[in-house]
Amino acid sequence: MRTTQTHSLDNTNQFKDQLLIWSQQFDDVVWLDSNNYEQNHSNYEAILAVDAFTSIQTKFEGSFERLKEYQTNVNDWIFGYLTYDLKNDVEPLKSNNFDSLEFPDLYFFQPKKLFLLKDNQVEIQYLNCVDDEFEEDLKNIQHGEALQRNNLSTKEDQIKIKLRIHKDAYFEKVNKMLAHIHRGDIYEANFCQEFYAENTSIDPLETYLKLNNISKPPFATFLKYGDKYLMSASPERYLKKEGDTIISQPIKGTAKRSKNKLEDDRLKKALSQDTKERSENIMIVDLVRNDLSKTAKKGSVKVEELTKVYTFDQVHQMISTITSKIEETTHPVDIIKSTFPMGSMTGAPKISAMKIIEDLETTKRGLYSGSVGYFSPTGNFDFNVVIRSILYNQTKKYVSYSVGGAITAKSDPLKEYEECLLKAKAMRTVLES
Repeated sequence: MRTTQTHSLDNTNQFKDQLLIWSQQFDDVVWLDSNNYEQNHSNYEAILAVDAFTSIQTKFEGSFERLKEYQTNVNDWIFGYLTYDLKNDVEPLKSNNFDSLEFPDLYFFQPKKLFLLKDNQVEIQYLNCVDDEFEEDLKNIQHGEALQRNNLSTKEDQIKIKLRIHKDAYFEKVNKMLAHIHRGDIYEANFCQEFYAENTSIDPLETYLKLNNISKPPFATFLKYGDKYLMSASPERYLKKEGDTIISQPIKGTAKRSKNKLEDDRLKKALSQDTKERSENIMIVDLVRNDLSKTAKKGSVKVEELTKVYTFDQVHQMISTITSKIEETTHPVDIIKSTFPMGSMTGAPKISAMKIIEDLETTKRGLYSGSVGYFSPTGNFDFNVVIRSILYNQTKKYVSYSVGGAITAKSDPLKEYEECLLKAKAMRTVLES
């Protein structure tokens, strides 16, 4: 049983910072922050889950069935992640590319301590609470400066960022993908490349705070699993379940921002009317509609918004919203399994695109283009798409961020390369600052 307390907050932003600092003493941390983004349909402004009471870690084989069993038996809040490579559990696929981050394919934990922030209040839920534990923790959160950086290393040298695929090789690989499209093997595929730094120590929390401050996205995430970290400024929702309603919000289509308002408005309008970007988005909408139909009540799949342009601090993004209704007896993990990996990070047709992606990319995606989120005790869930993110293996001193874009018949390799650099800007700025 969870013991619950609710407290009013004088300064929510200050409490969020204090909470994140306090959380660093734990080996298992998931922090989810909507940055008060009004249109993201989130139930909470921010959530912190720490300190595993129970947990599950798997390789890809049978991972969804094991997660289904774990989620059913625990019947409580669980937080964690799904890597892109769980595709190999859904379809007969492989992931043989280079991997220096070494995240397990799947990890979820049942937190002993949970903080739910909304409307200038924090609801605190503890498992097996002992006397005065709430009061002691709140005191430490608000005044425990000694906990600030106990387990974190600091950046020692200027970070040297390298490219896993250099520009000429990128053009060559995109042209190979275009040949697949012209031959009719696929209509579209998301092609990604890795930027990385070796022998590098960073302060993960400081890095996350800088990244979040630059982007202020609706699906920001700080995740710690032992010596492995995710610092994410994701603007994209993968999938949400609220009662019998499923919501998916794929992003396809990106344009830069301008400090000049007239120019910024022009860039936004140009994106909304760009036939290539619209066709990219619509193809993925069709894929998502097909994925949702596998678990949906007949006739319940609807496109609520098609190719709507939203504005973020760094970029304009084209987002569509697709919903469906499910039967009460449908297991939440089955909904995720039937739609995984998300269409915005794969392509169409999905299986062919994933095979070509594996052949042309040089790095195992792992948690990048996977998902972080939670299941509630009632079987609801909310998961993001891990993009615009920095990944860090502290023991190996390896830092990585990847970016990608949708390749279609109308793609220009140079423009695709420039879009990748635009998407990588925030991560590079943070690491080099």
